[in-house]
Amino acid sequence: MYVIAGATGHVGGVAAGKLLEGGKPVRVIVRDAAKGAAWAKKGAEVSVGSLDDAGFVASALRGAAGLFTLLPANFGADDLYADQRKTADAIAAAVKSSGVPHVVLLSSVGADLAQGNGPIKGLHYLENALRATGTVLTAIRAGYFMENIGSAIAAAQQAGVYPNFTPSADIPMPMIATRDIGALVAERLLAHSKSNEVIDLHGPSYTTRELAQKVGAALGKTASITNIPQSEWVPYLTRAGLPRTFAEAFAEMYAGFASGVIRPKGDRLEIGRTSVDEVILSLTKG
Repeated sequence: MYVIAGATGHVGGVAAGKLLEGGKPVRVIVRDAAKGAAWAKKGAEVSVGSLDDAGFVASALRGAAGLFTLLPANFGADDLYADQRKTADAIAAAVKSSGVPHVVLLSSVGADLAQGNGPIKGLHYLENALRATGTVLTAIRAGYFMENIGSAIAAAQQAGVYPNFTPSADIPMPMIATRDIGALVAERLLAHSKSNEVIDLHGPSYTTRELAQKVGAALGKTASITNIPQSEWVPYLTRAGLPRTFAEAFAEMYAGFASGVIRPKGDRLEIGRTSVDEVILSLTKG
């Protein structure tokens, strides 16, 4: 039995789907029973509850050969980092009490750092908490999600602009599609790893200029690059709807990428195959 958290999301959904397609028994963890119904029809067991409930997660892990987990963002939290640690502690406690032998974690590039990485701090904390349980941990440190372009697409649609938070619009940045992350999650769960491993996962590299051109072409309009200076990152993000604590965290993360402090440091590198053109098409169609 393989337990998949976040099955209603992009990564968990792909992982659970691939395991089921391969005839493997799957139990999905969802917060909403209605959303779990679709997985039940596909043949999965459904456990309804929250990852910050250690007792619930431990019960969901009963008899499991492996777990895929992530650290969900709670945009309603008053203290982002305290909320991350609370959920991480619950997941780790459940892993330890259940004795599940292998955990695959959706982590992030930069999770080797305890500071200077914004919301990635929570993943640094969770990686270490999971290692301390004695389980075998496969930490997939993914790069920048291609799907994050969705916010830039909205700005291009509404105002004809493509915001740039990097020092130059011509610096290439590796990106990864969530479908490729989900595929690697399923692969590593089936591998039944016997030792801890950190895998950096990236895909093709694109500059902001290339992305703006691709988004503009998909929308049939010009998406002009608007450089957002570092002093304006937090105000810009809060105007876009992020709570201030999250805006400050993301600004810290952007600064880490810009300075080069946040970079791949895993045991090995995997490369995804999905192009950003495919993702932009999926985000703009309809």
